[in-house]
Amino acid sequence: MTEVLALGEVMLRFDPGEGRIRTARAFQVWEGGGEYNVVRALRRCFGRRTAVVTALADNPVGRLVEDLILQGGVDTSLIRWVPADGTGRTVRNGLNFVERGFGIRGALGVSDRAGTAVSQLRKGDVDWDAVFASGPRWFHTGGVFAGLSDTTADVADEAMAAARRHGATVSYDPNYRPSLWDGRGGPERAREVDLRLGRHADVIVGALGMAGSHPGAERLGADEVPDALASVAGLFPGARVLATTLREVPSAGVNDWSSAAWSVETGHVLGPSMPGLHVLDRIGSGDGFAAGLIHGLLEDAGLERALAYGTALGALTMTTPGDSATASLAEVEALIAGASAAVRR
Repeated sequence: MTEVLALGEVMLRFDPGEGRIRTARAFQVWEGGGEYNVVRALRRCFGRRTAVVTALADNPVGRLVEDLILQGGVDTSLIRWVPADGTGRTVRNGLNFVERGFGIRGALGVSDRAGTAVSQLRKGDVDWDAVFASGPRWFHTGGVFAGLSDTTADVADEAMAAARRHGATVSYDPNYRPSLWDGRGGPERAREVDLRLGRHADVIVGALGMAGSHPGAERLGADEVPDALASVAGLFPGARVLATTLREVPSAGVNDWSSAAWSVETGHVLGPSMPGLHVLDRIGSGDGFAAGLIHGLLEDAGLERALAYGTALGALTMTTPGDSATASLAEVEALIAGASAAVRR
């Protein structure tokens, strides 16, 4: 039985390795997507049975994405397959070109995703009562999916409401992407959607993205985080947990990494601090954090321990290429316990 379900786009990521997109002659491909990465990590690291609700154009590229999802152990039975027209005039699969960055050159993402199969989902296309009848404990979606088109926010709203009707815990990650909202109302419109969807959420990951007048409006110091989370709690009285990563970026290859959270029971809680964390590929680290947090909450491990799971998995995700977390539970627990990077034989 599926325990955790996610709704989101899964794209084919093209990675030029240490090089640049505009001069690359070869790419490694991976699958990836903000919401999908969470359930993949929950499956591969924590052993939880997960599934993704998405849509793909039924052509060889879509089947490649499916094959990569299957390798990640995520259930593909809820994928909606849309007949392809041969050229992508009416429907296509999303592509994401990503540079990892190095030193003073930051990571760069160039997505090619307009008109994708999943962006064309509409309210009523998925029988959510049937989906949740099998009893998933947790449902996760976010602002990346909601920002894909003018219809996907309605789909997320419908899905989150159904999850709550069926007793599943609901999490939402604002995960603001400026490129998705350019020409469609910008950060102000994204804020409206977040406020609409966040009311369904029991857990908001990336909660600092909800602080201020619009996403990215405020740059907060560590001492300002408790008040900012308290202000977000005031916007969403139904949320029981708010969590966020905390990151300083002195260079693309070295980040100061930590986390914080708030809950009704505990108030403000700080996660582990990992200053000077060496980064190979930062993409997907926030999704790894979300997966670890969700695992800890499903385990009833307490908010502090859940934050530790999330912070550790997010950190380990940055040590490997690709969006996906590849760490084992043993590695996560060893890092929480203070293990070094010494060779293990």
